[in-house]
Amino acid sequence: MSQPINDPYAGGRRGDGLPLAGVDGADTTFAARRGPRPASSVLRGLGVALVAAALGAGGAIAVMRLATPDPAPGPVVRPTATIVTAIRDLSRLETAEVHVEKVVDLSDRQSRFFGLIQARDALLLVAAGQATLGVDLSKVRDGDISLDPETGVARLVLPEPEVFSARLDEQGTYVYTRATDLLARRNEQLEARARQEAIRAIERAAIEADALSRARAQAERQLTALATQLGARQVEISWRKAPTAPGTAPAGVGQR
Repeated sequence: MSQPINDPYAGGRRGDGLPLAGVDGADTTFAARRGPRPASSVLRGLGVALVAAALGAGGAIAVMRLATPDPAPGPVVRPTATIVTAIRDLSRLETAEVHVEKVVDLSDRQSRFFGLIQARDALLLVAAGQATLGVDLSKVRDGDISLDPETGVARLVLPEPEVFSARLDEQGTYVYTRATDLLARRNEQLEARARQEAIRAIERAAIEADALSRARAQAERQLTALATQLGARQVEISWRKAPTAPGTAPAGVGQR
């Protein structure tokens, strides 16, 4: 007597979800197994797109940077308005120039903790500059210039030479050293004061040196040549002494 063969697929123990030909619901079983697309794959696609966009933007920025070179490093001067405040007429005969070099040692002494500690802010300024000397012809008075038509003698009375200007050479002026103690406050006006002291030293050097006498001699040569070209046979030049205020040194003597 034969025994029935057990169906290995009976009860759905094996091959669950596999499509069976001729069985209703086979297609729906396969579709249910595929299911919707996982969210991780969607996020992975978005990440790839974002990375590609970032790489493209970075490449574009790199191309722009290469096409436009960076400006050279250094100070930048921004254009601003220039205002002319005054214009005046001058009648000056410049006859000499003095070049001066000066080292200014300037310090700002400060007290800390009720005078218990002394601190200082110091600098050493190497200054170079020049002073211009000459005769201010606007100080010539009526009657100071005369010409004798019979003898052809021209007589001139001129004011004493003076220092017209003293200025620093910015190319040759610099701060050699600057030292600020740990407890000292940095004085932002210290360099400006050192430059002012350098200008005063240049003015004193122009007066103390032989520059005034050279300026006087050069003025005599120039004015004599000019008067001779205008028809004078002889030129006599005298110098009018500048008035000396009480307590001040006479012209040509520097104050120490």
